[in-house]
Amino acid sequence: MATPAGLLLASPPVISGVAAMAACAAMAVFYVAVLYAPTVILRFPPPTSLRTFLHRRFACAAVASAASVLATASLLRVWSLSDFADMFAVFGIRKDHLIQAVAIPLLLTSLVYAGSFVARVWLLVSSWGGGDEVEIGCAQRLAQWIQAAVADVMVWRNYVVAPFTEELVFRACMIPLLLCGGFKMSTIIFLSPIFFSLGVQLGYTVIFGWYATFLLIRTGNLLCPIIAHVFCNMMGLPVFSSPRTKGAALVAFLAGSIAFFWLLFPATSPELYNSSFDRCSCWHGFCNWK
Repeated sequence: MATPAGLLLASPPVISGVAAMAACAAMAVFYVAVLYAPTVILRFPPPTSLRTFLHRRFACAAVASAASVLATASLLRVWSLSDFADMFAVFGIRKDHLIQAVAIPLLLTSLVYAGSFVARVWLLVSSWGGGDEVEIGCAQRLAQWIQAAVADVMVWRNYVVAPFTEELVFRACMIPLLLCGGFKMSTIIFLSPIFFSLGVQLGYTVIFGWYATFLLIRTGNLLCPIIAHVFCNMMGLPVFSSPRTKGAALVAFLAGSIAFFWLLFPATSPELYNSSFDRCSCWHGFCNWK
């Protein structure tokens, strides 16, 4: 079985498909169950504020994430790797190709929000009239948002803790397990969000889960789905159309969506994010995906 340069295992990881699915389900349930540990198990008094409540959840999410990483490393038998950097690479945690991992998924994901951008720009122009007034208004709003974000615990939840811990558990830990369990790439893309729904919810998150799983499998860099996750949390649901824009938002959305699907595979080509493959097109060599 081919492995990328520098990633040498003492022995190939062996895990059955049933065991991989059971481990993924257990991690999904544990990710939610541990959130109730402070009051149910540790018998802490009820939180007196939203900040205290979320701080406890941040700590619980960190514990769940660490436990999932340790469990995955044990199941895949990567403890004997000579370099921790190689072990982290199994989870898509890498320091190479950082510019590609940040810029390309951000630009690709933004195409789906072309209608949202048009609607927001249209609103700004109609509110402030254009020219220097728009520029000053945008700068003031950005400065106010940054200042408020630093102290806002919900910002930390939506843009830092949730994206990082959810992608680490539901993508970085589960995808290697499923790949090593013998599941095909297409199966994993549609299967992985099911485990996420066990821990979180259905609906829009399933669609994003397909996309995030696709990003990690194609690129092998955990930053890619994290960046997409943060951006989607900031933007919310894409704007399909808006009566205020006189059809401009709808045209932008359709054009952006077409461009998104047209660029989806070229923009996520493994060659853009990896230096060598050793005759394998996947990101860590545990699968035989062609």
